[in-house]
Amino acid sequence: MSDDHLPVLHIDRPILDADLAYVADTARLVGSTDAELVGVAASVIGIGHEWDADRFARFPDLQVLSRMGIGYDNVDLDAARAAGVVVCNGPDSPTVSTAEHAMMLLLAVTKELPVHAASAAAGRGGPKVATSLELDGATLGLVGLGRIGSRVAAAALALGMNVVAHDPGLRSSPVAGVRLVDLDELLRSSHVVSLHAPSISSTRHLINASSIATMRRGVYIVNCARGPLIDQDALLAALDEGQVAGAGLDVTEPEPLPVGHPLLDRLDVIVTPHIASSTAIGRRRLFEHAVDNALAVLAGRPASVVS
Repeated sequence: MSDDHLPVLHIDRPILDADLAYVADTARLVGSTDAELVGVAASVIGIGHEWDADRFARFPDLQVLSRMGIGYDNVDLDAARAAGVVVCNGPDSPTVSTAEHAMMLLLAVTKELPVHAASAAAGRGGPKVATSLELDGATLGLVGLGRIGSRVAAAALALGMNVVAHDPGLRSSPVAGVRLVDLDELLRSSHVVSLHAPSISSTRHLINASSIATMRRGVYIVNCARGPLIDQDALLAALDEGQVAGAGLDVTEPEPLPVGHPLLDRLDVIVTPHIASSTAIGRRRLFEHAVDNALAVLAGRPASVVS
């Protein structure tokens, strides 16, 4: 039987066999070129293109843009509204995998994993003076206590850490044992600062020379949110000076960092290429939630709509 009666979804990456299996009898997938998007009502997008007014104008039949993940930094929401395009995201999609990745970076940098691995590879023993951080009793400061931040908080509490959080959108903590504080107190008191905030004008370079100066000497910084939250020049200077003991970054500005960038050549920094959500299950969840949202909008059912 022909599938011409099924809704068509454009995918901005190569289509996998598992993708076809997931939408069997519910949708027809096309992708990933712009030519294949012409005349299509719904597109499921990764990071992909910058969606501005000019790009929306090129695809007047588009009705819904469904993001594989939480962030929609590359979509001009005003332009989408003007074009009559519904924008969706998948706020639950990357939660588990990203929280696990943040904890991995937290453990790796506080235990100075690159330093010790390099020593072992060179046939050397451990350091004469131990400088790794014991997490039991240390304070973790979470900038953002949404889905991912809350899951990181639970894991940190299980390790015996004290956990404080700053989230302007919350009046009370959703996680028992986590105390909400203002940002200044969080920065002053935390042994580790982990970022889980969106990239908006008020959070751009939230971690900068001034804010780093208020932190404990020897603080560790983890970022699995968005690269623009950190002023990387300020971070490098603080690492050189010893104010910051180490950093774990899954996101940077730009992405990817160019070969030879100074953040890539340090044993006190771990950089991964924005892959926190990229477990096998996590990737499937990103795709499936985005498809479900797109089909829901086309059918007039509730979906996770941001604009």
